[in-house]
Amino acid sequence: MRSLLLFFLIGCALSASAQSPFRLSWHKNMLTIHGNTLPGGTMPIWYIESYCRNNAHLTDWNEHTVIKHTTELVSARRDSSRLVLRCTLSDGVTVMHTITAEADGVSFQLVARNRTNKPSEVSWAQPCVRVGAFTGLGDPKQQQTDAYLRKSFIFQNGQLATLPTARWATAARYTPGQVWAAPGIDSLDVNPRPFNPAPTDNGLIGCFSADDTFLFATAWQPYHELFQGVITCLHSDFSIGGLQPKEIKRIRGKIYIVPNDVPALLQRYARDFPEHSRREGIR
Repeated sequence: MRSLLLFFLIGCALSASAQSPFRLSWHKNMLTIHGNTLPGGTMPIWYIESYCRNNAHLTDWNEHTVIKHTTELVSARRDSSRLVLRCTLSDGVTVMHTITAEADGVSFQLVARNRTNKPSEVSWAQPCVRVGAFTGLGDPKQQQTDAYLRKSFIFQNGQLATLPTARWATAARYTPGQVWAAPGIDSLDVNPRPFNPAPTDNGLIGCFSADDTFLFATAWQPYHELFQGVITCLHSDFSIGGLQPKEIKRIRGKIYIVPNDVPALLQRYARDFPEHSRREGIR
C-alpha cells in the first residue's frame, strides 16, 4: 500500500510539472522563469534582493536596514520544474525556498528558522521581479525607466488602478519609486521610497504584457508591502516579522502569469490567499 501511494504521489508531481508551460533556473542570485509562451521569453527575479529590519523608511538602507545573506542552490529537478534554495543570514537565520513551476505561474513555499539562541531582527524580504521584457517597456541600456508604469497596476477603491495612481508620492529618503504598506504594517517600517498613503484593496501587484494578452501578478502571505521599484521591477515583499530563538515560520507566495482576465485572476487569488480576503475584503 505504501509503495502504491508513493507511485501515486510521484505520478501527480510529474503530471503537474508536465502541465506547466514554465521552466525555472537560478544563477548568481537571479531566479529566471522561462517559457515559450511567456511574453518577453524570460522573467528575471533578483531572488532574494535583501532581507530587512524594521524602521526602514527613514534610515540608511545599507547601514541599518539590510541584513547580509548568501543564497545557494540546494537542488533542481531535471525538467526545471522545481528548485530548492537556501538563504543563510548573517545572524544565523536560514530560509529554505521551494519554488515550483505550475500551470498558471510559479509557487513559493518558504520555511524560516532561527537556529540560534538570540532573537533575529529580520522582519521582511524582497523578491525583485523584473517586468521590462514582459511589458515591452524595458530598456537594457537604461534600466531605471518608468515607462512600464502605464502597464502596471494595483487594486484600489474596488477596481484595477494603473500606475501612477492618485496621491502619487514623490518625496522620500530615496527616489523615485512607490510603496504601499500592508494592513497592520507601520509606514515607518516600509521601503525608504515614496510612501503612498492610499490603501490598496488587496495584496496583488502586477502588469500587462506588451500586447495586453497576458498579465503578471504576484502576492505573498504574509506580506509587508507592495512596491514599484526603479529597475523596471514590481514587488510584493513578504513578511517574516522577526524570529525568536529556535522559532520556525512558514511563508508562501505566488506569481501568476495568465491570460488577461482580471476577474479570473481575482477569483484565483481569493482561493489561494483566503487570509487576504477575510482581512481586506477582496472585491
